[in-house]
Parts: sequence; structure tokens; C-alpha cells
Amino acid sequence: QVQLVESGGGLVQPGGSLRLSCAASGSIFSRNVMGWYRQAPGKQRDLLGLITIDDITHYKDSVKGRFTISRDHAKNTVYLQMNSLKPEDTAVYYCNAVPSTSVGSWGQGTQVTVSS
Repeated sequence: QVQLVESGGGLVQPGGSLRLSCAASGSIFSRNVMGWYRQAPGKQRDLLGLITIDDITHYKDSVKGRFTISRDHAKNTVYLQMNSLKPEDTAVYYCNAVPSTSVGSWGQGTQVTVSS
């Protein structure tokens, strides 16, 4: 069964940090490039960055230098460390394979709100 479970979101002040986790079923994790996506209200879901099976990472310019993706192969878990958070980072965050169509479904996501 395909499973993606995101956690770790919450309310944080501008400039703060959060670490998100995504537990993925082995069938997804072991065979795919994994990515973190986010969707702000009224906007489309965007890919923020990805990590390959060999742990090579790439990031969208808007988060480069602030966000870091890592994966724990033993735990089938992908992480998103977010530093220097800005109000415009407020969104629901999801993880999935890249491209997401290789999985065909999404987890529930985790809400991140950056506000003073």
C-alpha cells in the first residue's frame, strides 16, 4: 500500500526553524527520487527541492540556502530542515516522489504557518 505521512509542521515566528518529516512506504522510498512540495492558499502545489537515491539534492531558488532535504534510508524517511522562515513560506507541505505521477496519490500534508 502506498503511504506518505508528513509531520512536524506548526506555527513559527519569522526567522525561526522547523524540521519536517515524511515517512514513506518502502515501495516509494527505495525506488524514487523524493521531493518536498508546498501549496499556499489559492496557489498551485510547487516542488521545492528533491533528493536522489544517491542523496544528491537540488532546490528551487526561493528556498536555496535556507532549506535542506535529507533522507534516512534505514527509516524510509525524508526530512526538510527549514531555517530563516518567512511569512511567504506559509503553506501545506507535502512529500512525494519526483515526479509525483509515479506514485499517483498524496499524503495529508503538514501545515506550516510563519507569523509573528
